[in-house]
Amino acid sequence: MNVPMLLPQFLDRAVKLYGKKAAIVGEKRTYTYREINDRVNQLSHGLQEAGINKGDRVAYLAPNTSEMYEGFYGVLQLGAVMVPLNTRLKPEDYLYILNHSGTRVLFVDDELLPLIQPVLDELTTVEAIFVHGLDEDQDACRSYEKWLGGFDTDPVDRPDMDENDLATLLYTSGTTGKPKGVMLSHRSNFMHALTIQHHLRVSDTDVLLHVLPMFHVNGWGSPFYYTANGATQVFLKKVMPAEIFQKVKENRVTVMHMAPTVLNGLLQYADEQAEAAKTEQQMRIVIAGSAPPPAFVKAVEEKLKWEFIQVYGMTEAAPLITTSIIRDTQQQLAQDEKYRLKAKAGYEFIGSEVKVVNENGEEVAADGKEIGEIIVRSNTVMEGYWNNPEETHKAIRDGFYHTGDMAFVDEEGNIEIADRKKDIIISGGENISSIEVEAALYDHPAVLEAAVIAVPHDKWGETPQAIVVLREGHEASEDELITFARSRMAHFKAPTIIKFVDELPKTASGKIQKVHLRKEYWENKGKLVN
Repeated sequence: MNVPMLLPQFLDRAVKLYGKKAAIVGEKRTYTYREINDRVNQLSHGLQEAGINKGDRVAYLAPNTSEMYEGFYGVLQLGAVMVPLNTRLKPEDYLYILNHSGTRVLFVDDELLPLIQPVLDELTTVEAIFVHGLDEDQDACRSYEKWLGGFDTDPVDRPDMDENDLATLLYTSGTTGKPKGVMLSHRSNFMHALTIQHHLRVSDTDVLLHVLPMFHVNGWGSPFYYTANGATQVFLKKVMPAEIFQKVKENRVTVMHMAPTVLNGLLQYADEQAEAAKTEQQMRIVIAGSAPPPAFVKAVEEKLKWEFIQVYGMTEAAPLITTSIIRDTQQQLAQDEKYRLKAKAGYEFIGSEVKVVNENGEEVAADGKEIGEIIVRSNTVMEGYWNNPEETHKAIRDGFYHTGDMAFVDEEGNIEIADRKKDIIISGGENISSIEVEAALYDHPAVLEAAVIAVPHDKWGETPQAIVVLREGHEASEDELITFARSRMAHFKAPTIIKFVDELPKTASGKIQKVHLRKEYWENKGKLVN
């Protein structure tokens, strides 16, 4: 028997088995699984009336809210495609993504509407915009609640769907500077959910606080596997340590996913407000983005008394493929050695074949010394890049997705990130294209050459630094160039440090050698990236 693996089945199961249970704890009210399903059905009916059919793209620009959660199921049960948008971009970024994806309907949180308004007249495919939190319709923007209330809660007629149909389209920064649309099918998201719920020990006793943005690779797929298990999900609109601890206590939260920079903020808050940071229940904290030092892991487990779980992945793999959870055969190790292991990318998930290979495609020695590129073959790997077959063929070769991340492998098969082949900077869990930042700096009349690299940062893990050669006869200060870059891109992408030099190291062909630039900052850390 072959039954298609379709994401709406997760909510169907939760309604059937946990219909009266508190499912979604939002800003204004709590919904049971049956109540949230009613709203999901209203959304689907509304989208049908708006002309949305199977395969059509529907975009969401929203923080973690119950309305965004409704989108995942209201869109997907129509066979339409969910396009979550990073809330930290600039209007021109949204213009590119919405037009490139061919989005027909856009949902926006009222607080984020100013990010869309400057480009409204340039959107070529968007036919309707609905705003969460808007009481009354305003010009081309319609009130979400007012609109939603006009539809009934009866189940919708779902189209014939195949598990290989596109489910989510996720735009991620690339080395070219222009974001690429990662296509993930129902099958890849479904298989990812089944794998992750096992490794993270997800159950119906869990209470998840959505700290990780749901726009970030579908919140690592969390709306799928926590729903499938009937867990209670608490939504956090703004990430602030005091509010996180408050919600953890009020809702007896048992698990959170987040970037290292957020967890670092919680540790700092705990230092200042020890009593407010105390929790009684057992907690699991799932971290990805940049590998933390062992001392960071120790602080989490000994100071906060929370279980630290490091995972590794990328948007193209839905996203998670490895974990550093201590295995049964490692339980006899000293505690400090366990902390060291937990700080690594770790070992492969069930269903993911992960290798580290040299330039000849041969696996590197498991000696913790030889560096190679991480490649992965899995049911969770993307179907390709939207309307970009050339980049798809570059990324997926010989049946494996080539991550561009460089790593070592120790004698027990644990992977440790060493460097990045692609010059992508991960700051606070967000991807930044160094080429995009360089392009902005090159627009300044005083800049002759610029190279942007990642340098260590206590809070963000790493931050973009620009090494700049000025044109002869021109002057520019650090503040001037930073301000200039911030005027041309999302602020988190702009360099935070500018270093001026007379010349940049280059190869014989004239290519800037960033590896030499990074050594000054990373060499004493035993690796060339965070």
